[in-house]
Amino acid sequence: MTISKLSASEQETITDEVLAANLKTQQEKGPDLRQVHPKSHGLVWGEFIVEKNIPDALKVGVFCAPQTYPIWVRFSNGGEAEKRGQFKPDKEPDVRGLAIKLMNVEGEKVLDDEEKTQDFLSINHPVFFVRDVQGYVDLAKVASGQADPELAQAMQPSFAILQKMTSKKISNPLFIQYWSTTPYKLGSQAIKFSIKSQQIETVPDSIPDSQNYLREAIVKYLTDGGKEAIFDFLIQLYVDEEKTSIENPMQEWKEQDSPFIKVATIRIPRQKFDFDERKRLDEGLSFNPWHTLPEHEPIGSVNLARKKIYQELAKYRREQIEKRLREPQPYASVQDEPS
Repeated sequence: MTISKLSASEQETITDEVLAANLKTQQEKGPDLRQVHPKSHGLVWGEFIVEKNIPDALKVGVFCAPQTYPIWVRFSNGGEAEKRGQFKPDKEPDVRGLAIKLMNVEGEKVLDDEEKTQDFLSINHPVFFVRDVQGYVDLAKVASGQADPELAQAMQPSFAILQKMTSKKISNPLFIQYWSTTPYKLGSQAIKFSIKSQQIETVPDSIPDSQNYLREAIVKYLTDGGKEAIFDFLIQLYVDEEKTSIENPMQEWKEQDSPFIKVATIRIPRQKFDFDERKRLDEGLSFNPWHTLPEHEPIGSVNLARKKIYQELAKYRREQIEKRLREPQPYASVQDEPS
């Protein structure tokens, strides 16, 4: 497996630069609000059911034995908030996310802020839009017009992936497939994972005008329709650096090179979720790929950067929430009207 081209010190320096930029945005948009994937389409409960007949070599960590874990599942948009309480309409181009938090997971975790959880994060595209943490910085330079022509040209593949990611028409977040995009350990092996809906999606001719049509679609299916949603949790095994690159998440692990293997079923029962108390729980939860058993530890440059960035953003957000409760702020500071 090829290691990152960035040295440890370069990785740390660039990660701090990206974190500082994210914290600045968070301060401007609402210090106590979620920075990564801020717009939620719903936080729902369900079950993560480990398969009985998976190959012995894959019986690692949460997959070591057939069992059922209670889970929270959060559906989201990737785009940042326009301002406090105001998000882009769902009909605008965006990446869609699915995050899963398993509970009652025994064993020592990589991070110590949650004792019994295991998180899996995914988006609705098979590849990521930058190769490593330097890509975040370079992308920002190009977007702000500060890049020279050579860098602007070099970043065109990233912009092409972003365009593909955000241009997909979807009718319902329950009906599509999601991918980890970055690799993870499975014991001594390396894998990527995917979460594929068993519901059949009909690609819509046009997107509804409603600003929150994706949340409304989940409500219509789970609550009004009283139906359950089922997903397959699939993994792909590392083959070699040419076909299944560890350090280039912009490269797809193709199914013909590494076939999907089902290791679990995700079941989301019919339920009500579109109410204020659930939304408060949603906003308070922190999803981080480093909320994990060591057996499922994220690998690669992008994931290493996420370890610090996600943890620090969540820590800062929770500190701001506690601060506002401890020392109330005037309206000029809070600005909590949605528009």
